[in-house]
Amino acid sequence: MNKEILRLAIPNIITNLSVPLVSLVDLALMGRMPSTAYILAMGFGTVIFNFIYWAFGFLRMGTTGMVSQAYGKSDNNTSRDLLIKGLSIAFVAGLLMILFQYPLKEAALFLINPESEVVAPLSTYFNYRIFAAPATISLFVISGWLLGMQNAKWAMILALTVNGINAVLSFVLVHYFKLNIAGVAIGKVIAQYSGLLIAILIFKSKYELNIQLSDFRRILKSKGWRSFISVNSDILIRTLCLIFTMSFFKTKAGNVDPILGAANILLLEFISISAYGIDGFAFAAEALSGKYFGLGKKESFMKSVKVAMKWGLGIAVLLSIVFVFFGEELLFVLTNQKEVLNAALVYLPWLIAAPIINSFAFIWDGIYVGTTTSKAMRNTMIFSTFVIFLPAFFIGDHYLNNHGIWLAFSLFMLSRGVFQSFLAKSYIFNRL
Repeated sequence: MNKEILRLAIPNIITNLSVPLVSLVDLALMGRMPSTAYILAMGFGTVIFNFIYWAFGFLRMGTTGMVSQAYGKSDNNTSRDLLIKGLSIAFVAGLLMILFQYPLKEAALFLINPESEVVAPLSTYFNYRIFAAPATISLFVISGWLLGMQNAKWAMILALTVNGINAVLSFVLVHYFKLNIAGVAIGKVIAQYSGLLIAILIFKSKYELNIQLSDFRRILKSKGWRSFISVNSDILIRTLCLIFTMSFFKTKAGNVDPILGAANILLLEFISISAYGIDGFAFAAEALSGKYFGLGKKESFMKSVKVAMKWGLGIAVLLSIVFVFFGEELLFVLTNQKEVLNAALVYLPWLIAAPIINSFAFIWDGIYVGTTTSKAMRNTMIFSTFVIFLPAFFIGDHYLNNHGIWLAFSLFMLSRGVFQSFLAKSYIFNRL
C-alpha cells in the first residue's frame, strides 16, 4: 500500500511544485520592465484568474472521485462518459467566460481598484489570457480523469510539459519579441491549448480513446447527468466556501498595517507551499480510496485511508520541524526588511503548527472526494466557514488582534479535519 501511495503522491507533489515556478518566471520578467505597474498588474492578474479557475476545481475533484470508482469496477465505458461530461461542462464554461469577458473584467477591476497606471497593463493581460479559459478548465477535467485512472505519472508529464512550454514562451515573447505583459498572457494561452493537444495524444496512445463530436451529442442526450451534477455542485459549494474563507483571511491579514500585513503575507506563502507537499498525498488518497471503494474491498480501503493519513501527517511533522529550525532563514529568503522579519517571527508558531493542523483536513478531503461523499464534505465546509471561522475571526480580532486572526484560521482548518473524522463512519465506512 505504501508503494501505491507513493506512486501516486510523488508525481502529484512534483506537479504541484511546478506551478509556483512558472509564476516566479512571469514575475521575474515583469520585474525587469521599466515600471513597477507591470509587477502589480502581473500580481493582480494572477489573483483574478486563480480566483476564477479555483472555482472550477470541482471538475477535477468530482471527475477523480467518480472515475476512480469506475476504474475499480473496470467500467471503461463509464470512465469514458465521465470524461466527456466533464469536458462538455468545461468547454461551455470557458466559452461563456470569453463571451462575457467585458463584465468579468470590469467586475474584477472594480473589486481590486488598482492604481490608474496599473489598469492598462492589467487589462491587456486579462484581454489575452481569458481566451485560454476553455483549455484551462478542460485540463482540470483531464488531470482529474488521469488521476482517477490511477495514472498520476501521465498527469505529471502533461502538467510539467504545459508549465515548461509556458515558461519558455513567456521568456521568448517578452525578452525577444518585446511584447511585455501581453507576451506572458499569450504564452499561457498557447501553453494551455498545447496541453489539450498533448492530452489527445495521451488518450489515443495510452487508452485508445478517439473522442469525436458525435460522442458529445450522445452524452448530452444520455441519462446520469443528475448524479454527475449533484456531486460536482456539492463540491462547487464547498470550493466557494473555501475561496471565501481564504480570500477573507488573506485580505484581513494583509491589511492589518503595512509591516504586520507584509509579515502575514510571508507566513501565508510558506503555508501555501507546505500545502503543495501534503496535497500530493491527498490526491493519492482520492485515487486509491475511490478505487477500493468502487471495488467494495473494505479491508484494502481502510488500509489506504490509514496509510494516506500516516504519510500526510509524516510530511506535515517534517515541515513543522523545518519551520522550527529554519523558519527565520526561510523568511529571510523572501525579505531583508528587518521590521517585517521581526514582525513575522512573533507569529512563527502559527506557521509551525499549521502543517500538522491542516494535514487532516487535506487528507480527509481526498478520501471524501474519492468516495464521492460530496454532501457531507459540503456541509462540513459550510459549518466550518460560517459557524467556526467567522465568529472566531471577529472575536479573536477584537480581543487578540493579529494572534486572533491566526487563531480563527487554525480553528477553521482544525474543525474541518475533526468534523470529517466524526462523520466518516456513518457517511463512508458504513456504505462499504
